Amino acid sequence: MNYSEQTIKNAFQIYTRLVRDGVADKEAVQQYKADDEIRGLLDLFSKEVDCVIVNTSEQMLLIPETKLSPFHVSNEWLKRNYLRSGATNGDIYLLYFATIVLFGSFYDTYQSIEPTRLFLRLDEWVRFIHERIEHLKTHDEDTLKELEKEFSYNWSIIIEKWEDMDDIKETAKKQAGNTISRFSFMNTVKRFLIDQDLIQDIGNNEITLTEKAKTIIQRYFMEVEYNNGIFEFIYSFSKEESHAID
Repeated sequence: MNYSEQTIKNAFQIYTRLVRDGVADKEAVQQYKADDEIRGLLDLFSKEVDCVIVNTSEQMLLIPETKLSPFHVSNEWLKRNYLRSGATNGDIYLLYFATIVLFGSFYDTYQSIEPTRLFLRLDEWVRFIHERIEHLKTHDEDTLKELEKEFSYNWSIIIEKWEDMDDIKETAKKQAGNTISRFSFMNTVKRFLIDQDLIQDIGNNEITLTEKAKTIIQRYFMEVEYNNGIFEFIYSFSKEESHAID
């Protein structure tokens, strides 16, 4: 297809903003929706860097689709900017697990269209993670190893990391050695998600999803093609046991 010089220029200007900021404004969204050629070019540009274009009503987002993308958040970057000294990949696995549980806690089924709750308290988030860790522990070691191959998540390490954390009450004044409380870890995860514009702190230890998060969840986490059944697995226990996704 032959594109006019102006069309290429317009598309590249939008792409440049996406590369620089990870986001473009409402005007870019409108151009993407209205102009087939600009949309085709932007999709082509993003594909070349293993990303996809995702639009909310107000913003255009450039989202890494694979680990090969230069825009993908690396493990080393996470360790350096958010996790404590000596953090391992196990801490990162738990951070991702906590994020999935958080996202799922806002929906009543793993293929919901819209969230069914407005906010989540930090203590609820911790409780939901603990419930799902307990569910993982019901599987024997061999089953967990098979599940690790299927979902590419190291469930055993996630369980170990969670249980190694000191389950200290919020009122505790002192922690011994290098132990870290679950609440402290969750505050780290919260800070990361706020920085990524995925959640918003609304006060009183309550958080809510941003429009960016809702769009990404619908585009990826609710689509079996992308999530590889991860939501369904994590929330596969019965309704009687679940307090979030049933």
